[in-house]
Amino acid sequence: MPGQKVAPRKKVLAVDIWQDILRYFVSYLLLVMVVISAFSVIYYTHVNRRTTSELELLLTERDELDIEWRNLLLEQNSLAEHSAIESKAKKLLNMKRPDADSEIIITIK
Repeated sequence: MPGQKVAPRKKVLAVDIWQDILRYFVSYLLLVMVVISAFSVIYYTHVNRRTTSELELLLTERDELDIEWRNLLLEQNSLAEHSAIESKAKKLLNMKRPDADSEIIITIK
């Protein structure tokens, strides 16, 4: 006979649990939503930190490229000066300025 008492008791317990779930459904739903909200805050904080880190790296790279660009502009300006070109032509190519005797003037009629 003890077996007969256990079966209805399990059935009553399952019904009680189901009734409690239905009674506190809103509370359980809010609990699940709070947990989901907490995990989404954690995820988006991580994404924000990663994106901020990538932004800092890109800004650093931009600054380095900007410095290199300025240096290249300075070098270009110094190389473009007439005296620098003339001195390099003299040194590297053994060139010289033409004198008045070596100039030939051609006139077109």
